[in-house]
Parts: sequence; C-alpha cells; structure tokens
Amino acid sequence: MGGSVALVADRISWEERLLIEAAPAFGLRLDWVNDESLCLGHPDAPSVKGYDALLVRSRSYTRGGLIATLAEAAGVPALNTARAIHACENKAALRAVLHTAGVPVPDHRLVLSRRDFEKALDELPLPVVLKPVFGGMGKRVTLIRHADTAQSVYDYVEDLGHAFEQACVVEPYLGGSSVRCLVVGRELIGAAEFESGGTDWRNNAALGNKNRAVAHDPDVTKIIDGVVSVLGPGIYGVDLFRTPDGYVVNEVNHAPGFRAVASATGADIPSAIGRYVQELLA
Repeated sequence: MGGSVALVADRISWEERLLIEAAPAFGLRLDWVNDESLCLGHPDAPSVKGYDALLVRSRSYTRGGLIATLAEAAGVPALNTARAIHACENKAALRAVLHTAGVPVPDHRLVLSRRDFEKALDELPLPVVLKPVFGGMGKRVTLIRHADTAQSVYDYVEDLGHAFEQACVVEPYLGGSSVRCLVVGRELIGAAEFESGGTDWRNNAALGNKNRAVAHDPDVTKIIDGVVSVLGPGIYGVDLFRTPDGYVVNEVNHAPGFRAVASATGADIPSAIGRYVQELLA
C-alpha cells in the first residue's frame, strides 16, 4: 500500500532530497511543504488535507512540535509524534523524562538566572559547558574553562537573549568526542563517532568534524532501547557521550541530519526511513 506524505521542512537539504528520491521505491510520494506556510488550526486545513501523514523535519525548535500537534488534531499522523518532538525540543525536559525512566544522562543544572548560574559553577567542577535548553546544531554552546571568564560569558546570555533563549543547561565537559546514533522505528541503523577538529572544540555533526563508524555496542543498543521506550518508535538522532561509568544521552534530535552517519557507515538511511513510513501507512 502506498501513500502521500508531506515532508515538512523550511528547505530542501541533502537529506530531504534523498528522502524524496527514495520514496517511490516504497510506493510513497513525498511532497515538500514549507513549514512557514501551513497555517494549521482548522480541522480541514488545506495545507495538510489529502496527505496520509506528515514527516516533520522542521529545523526550528518552536515549529516542529506545534505543527505535529495541530496536524494530529486535524487527523493527520505526524512522524515523529507531537509528544516525541516536544520532548526532544526541550533538553531539560528530555533529560528529566529519560532519567526518570532509568536512561543515563549527564549531570547537569537548569540555569534560568545569574543566581542559578553561580550556583551551578559552585556545584560542578570546571570546565563546564553552557548550552541553550532550546536549540541545536552546536549553536550557542559554550565551553567555560576558567572561572574568571564565566561571568562575562553569562553577560551575553543575560543581555542578548530573549526570555525563551535565556533558559540554559550547565553540564560538565565530557571530552571532545560523541557518538551519533541514527534510529528508525526501534532499530539502530548506524552509529558514528564525531571528534572535534581544528580550533573548534565542538564535535557536533553539523559542524563537519571528523567521524568514523562505530560497531553496534550492546551498551549502546540498550540505551537506544531505553530512549525508544520513553519517546516511542520514530526517527531520531541520539547523541551519546562516553564516560568512565558508561554512555550517557546528551540529546535526542527529532529531525536528524544523517549525511555524516551515512557517509561514515554506508547505511542506506533514506531507504530505512521510506520502509518505516511504508509500514506505518500499511
């Protein structure tokens, strides 16, 4: 059985182009729908009418969950679900639900004010990382190595950020590498380790740093199973840090880029996603 799917994104990037090209092999038609032009709210919203599902790949950390929520209210299934997207959009909330479910996450402090920030510095040893609760692709993530620069760094959060942007997380710096796991449905499709390169300490895949394929470690698979149990089956990029006590979940991306993982592992991720969507619509 085939289906018509709206691929909701702000633009067509490498991943979206491959997803559209792979779709016909699974009896699917993927149409790009700009996430700035949906105007959802009415149950018969014309922008989603006639689609069997929405594949939400909005890069915005405000649009994705809202779009999925209103699409589901209009009777159109969203991938990922609104519940999963809302959880992934909020790093602090995500870590809370994962920790409650027994999935390991880094030690961290929620920072909503300078007083919070100062308390976090008292409780966590330097170096620490200051990152926004809402955001991705390594943007506005800051490594604080020295106490004498910490307050100056926070000035930028306090003075330049709106209230939404001032919500931050402070966590210990766990090294210059991370493991990105690409999950489709309940299955780990591929995993790659990213290392910071050059003068940029960040190892985010979006920054184009060095990467290599990683074998499917049983400990990693166990964590992936835990994440999926919390969020439900879906399409996720799960970022892990390796610590002396084992892996911890740094964050989960609800609209993951997968070019670097595909390049490092050779995994056919577009086909895995196409097959998953096909099975959901069957």
